[in-house]
Amino acid sequence: MMLRGRLETPLLRSAVLRGNVLSDPTEREVLVYLPPSYDETKPRRFPLVMVLPAFGAAHRTLASFRLWDKNIFEIYESLLARAECVEAILVVPDAVNRWGGSQFLDSPATGSYQTYLVEEVVPFVDQLYRTIPTREARAIVGRSSGGFGALRIGIDRPDTFAAIGSHAGDALFETSLRPTFTAVATVLDREGGLEAFAGRMREQGPRGDADFEAIALLACAAAYAPSMTRPYPHCDLPFDPATALVVPDAWARYLEHDPVLLLERFPAALARASFVYLDAGNRDEHGLHFGARRLAKLLRARDVPLLHEEFDGGHRNTTQRFANSLPRLIEVLATA
Repeated sequence: MMLRGRLETPLLRSAVLRGNVLSDPTEREVLVYLPPSYDETKPRRFPLVMVLPAFGAAHRTLASFRLWDKNIFEIYESLLARAECVEAILVVPDAVNRWGGSQFLDSPATGSYQTYLVEEVVPFVDQLYRTIPTREARAIVGRSSGGFGALRIGIDRPDTFAAIGSHAGDALFETSLRPTFTAVATVLDREGGLEAFAGRMREQGPRGDADFEAIALLACAAAYAPSMTRPYPHCDLPFDPATALVVPDAWARYLEHDPVLLLERFPAALARASFVYLDAGNRDEHGLHFGARRLAKLLRARDVPLLHEEFDGGHRNTTQRFANSLPRLIEVLATA
């Protein structure tokens, strides 16, 4: 991978992740992309875009060499070369955990990952690099679970980022998450229960699509419904594993985290955003285009500046969609 800008990976020693129940690392790399003119234009400062990886991906995944496709940094430099975007500092944090994803939330069953991003990663990068250290000069964007994380940080921490981007972010759980219950219950039944499945995942990780769907549900359970009085992995399932039927009280805890329901309940949610970008494929395997449609309708009703795009395609292999979101997010950010 040949870039005109450069990538750096400073180490951040986290205080808020210290002592997390999964014993995941507290010293984390922060992947930072510095644009081509960064060293040539001192003391110029740059807007910041935080990019959140999808479930099952880490920060270095976004910089991986791809034979047939460009990674996000190559996509971004192509935009710069065509003068379709202005320069910014891109930041990809390491917020992955033992279950493949933290959902970028604070949970006693995983760790305080939202606090880590907002209260540690952002000031850490502001201190090390020539960012413009204000909300108006920051955007956050992600794909899939990363899109969910971007939406939730935009909703939960409105003072940190002005522009929000979500590529097929997890939303409208009744249509996206609930249909997975039968398949996941089948895996857990085969394994002998959640605790046995979590034990195997702790040792070897998922093997095949069924395992992957089950560990994704486990990651959601640990983020949305922690229960520290239960045995490891300390969380409540939203269904009865013996029947795959919904457990109403437990499922209600998951729904409390749904960005769609949060926007419906709280009229001020995302109302301060300077811009929101939403997209999803019209054949998304998880039905996340339905969630994006509902989010877009709610945001339009509160006059939030918005671009909602629905493309012909599914959920996977959509990194190229950042070519649509990055220019639009960055153009609304303060540049001085």
